[in-house]
Amino acid sequence: MSDTPSLRQAALEYHEFPKPGKLEIKATKPMANGRDLARAYSPGVAEASLEIKADAANAERYTARGNLVAVVSNGTAVLGLGNIGALASKPVMEGKAVLFKKFAGIDCFDIEVDQPDPEKLADIVCALEPTFGAINLEDIKAPDCFIVEKLCRERMNIPVFHDDQHGTAIVVGAAAKNALHVAGKSFADIKVVSTGGGAAGIACLTMLVKLGVKRENIWLCDIHGLVYEGRAEDMNPHKSQFEQKSDLRTLDDVIGGADLFLGLSGPNVLKPDMVRKMASRPIIFALANPTPEILPEDARAVAPDAIIATGRSDFPNQVNNVLCFPFIFRGALDVGATEINDAMQIACVDGIAEMARATTSAEAAAAYKGEQLTFGPEYLIPKPFDPRLVGVVSSAVAKAAMESGVAKRPIEDLESYKEKLNQTVFKSALLMRPVFEAAAVASRRIVFAEGEDERVLRAAQAILEETTETPILIGRPDVIETRCEKLGLTIRPGKDCQIVNPENDPRYYDYWTSYHQIMQRRGVTPDLAKAIMRTNTTAIGAIMVYRGEADSMICGTFGEYRWHLNYVEQVLDEGNLRPHGALSLMILEDGPLFIADTHVRQLPSPEELAETTIGAARHVRRFGIEPKIAFCSQSQFGNQAEGSGKRLRAALEILDRQPRDFVYEGEMNLDAALDAELRARIFPASRLEGAANVLIFAHADAASGVRNILKMKADGIEVGPILMGMGNKAHIVTPSITARGLLNMAAIAGTPVAHYG
Repeated sequence: MSDTPSLRQAALEYHEFPKPGKLEIKATKPMANGRDLARAYSPGVAEASLEIKADAANAERYTARGNLVAVVSNGTAVLGLGNIGALASKPVMEGKAVLFKKFAGIDCFDIEVDQPDPEKLADIVCALEPTFGAINLEDIKAPDCFIVEKLCRERMNIPVFHDDQHGTAIVVGAAAKNALHVAGKSFADIKVVSTGGGAAGIACLTMLVKLGVKRENIWLCDIHGLVYEGRAEDMNPHKSQFEQKSDLRTLDDVIGGADLFLGLSGPNVLKPDMVRKMASRPIIFALANPTPEILPEDARAVAPDAIIATGRSDFPNQVNNVLCFPFIFRGALDVGATEINDAMQIACVDGIAEMARATTSAEAAAAYKGEQLTFGPEYLIPKPFDPRLVGVVSSAVAKAAMESGVAKRPIEDLESYKEKLNQTVFKSALLMRPVFEAAAVASRRIVFAEGEDERVLRAAQAILEETTETPILIGRPDVIETRCEKLGLTIRPGKDCQIVNPENDPRYYDYWTSYHQIMQRRGVTPDLAKAIMRTNTTAIGAIMVYRGEADSMICGTFGEYRWHLNYVEQVLDEGNLRPHGALSLMILEDGPLFIADTHVRQLPSPEELAETTIGAARHVRRFGIEPKIAFCSQSQFGNQAEGSGKRLRAALEILDRQPRDFVYEGEMNLDAALDAELRARIFPASRLEGAANVLIFAHADAASGVRNILKMKADGIEVGPILMGMGNKAHIVTPSITARGLLNMAAIAGTPVAHYG
């Protein structure tokens, strides 16, 4: 239950407003007219039904079944609430369904069944097979859950997974694997003492055996004490697997020398005096909720070197099933697995453990701000909001399903599959692919002006891991090194990336003299040039590009755009290089939308608007997209004589003087730009077909406003802004950019000029 009245009220309001519950059904096809109705229902729907009748495998082609999971419960063992009944369990099952969708894109129905008899419940679940691609059994009491799962697995040809058992076991297995790595111990050698003989406890011990723990080294206790050979009280075949031939009877009797305590029982079961008896560097998994078997501070008071996990989110190392079930089902569904077998479960263990040992993602760090996310005693398993989980874990599960022979639809290219999974969480990945491929043909040097910023450091780590580019960081080496260590990054200044130290760099004389030479007839004295090259990292980055020590620079993670632009123009605005607009790519639910000019020219002239349009068309093609450009204004095809419409019409005239290899039209309102049918009614002669994908505005306020509204209200993901006209030598981002956004900008900056146009 909730810890405080305010949390309780907040949770109730979360479930009630703005509409009751946490789920709704959303159509995936249009239903706007009679034609749609005839296809979706009678008579067109019959064609899909006949195809499925001819071949049952076609259900995955023509229905949602292949991506649909049922969460089924009778409410007999719900969280820490016990047997609260099917109806009261519905909020929990709805929550489980939401997690399936959030973390793995799996559609889910929650099904609460008022049936306590396990065999009858199994009959009901088996009858659901035509509807679902997989079944997640949830919160069914032991030993009934064993019966239900066994019957369903025997009779159904789709995956059936009791998450309370196997999901918990998988996450415990991953945490144990990494805890043993930290402690310098191995599965084969450890002594395990466990409390809790329920479904989760038995499944966890079974998993530990699969991972290498010797059965004779496992000591299971429940509310009646040790499970020993010959005990009759409260026994079942599942507990009997872990009987010990021993005269010992209590937890206190058997805890001595234990390397791993596994608690899935109740509060305060493990006493500090018991922890004292455990082996050195003890591993304590106290997973009872809401109060663990022992509080971490009490365990550490007697064993400071203890490695501890709990089931709570307010302590490090939360053992949470959400690390497992969305991703194991994702992999199973995608290969059409007939079951979730041992090989798939162990692949899931390995994938989760591997993620914790890897460098923490920027997205996870942002979601868990302030927490230490560096692999070690307090970070044994990854956080649920690490977006890389779906790619790593689901692809490992899919591979195991294929290798173990339970996949009906094997995947030929696992790397492409993994990349596709990543594209579901990194919305920019698919659109950025052509840019990354172009950037891969040359190793360009990218200098980051704000090299001490956490986002820049995470982006630099990703650049080294994912590209052929060389990051250069402007910042103090000791600050950069300290922050990398704190963030769990492996990059180190001077070793993995070049550092320019504004406070003390051997190139300082060369830099300030170069800057002075450029600016001496614009009021910059030698003393001022020296001061700027000590304090202004944007100017330092521009000078590095000017001197050929870097190929491109990225700045702007803090500060005002035009302040940075001033120094870029001072140093790099020469010859045919001249900033003529900022282009922002907004990735929306229904596709990409480019917007210009968002930052550079406040009130562009017709000539500048034409120049911006030409540049935007060139840049849009870098993403593999054919530009369809609309000039946007309050004026619509000449209905207002003055204002922005006048300048846009003049820009159109300039563009019309020469043949163009892209389509443009205007001036028009935003709705006409994005709605082809509306535009056809207003202006049937328009040369633009379909919805525009590039919007050109005659005022930076309008462009920037639309960009920000799409980010804040439409969950738009921005790539950019891309500084046009500088030959890819400089890009100025905005303070809201993420580490992933900086990686995307590095790929854009890393594109050779030959590909740039």
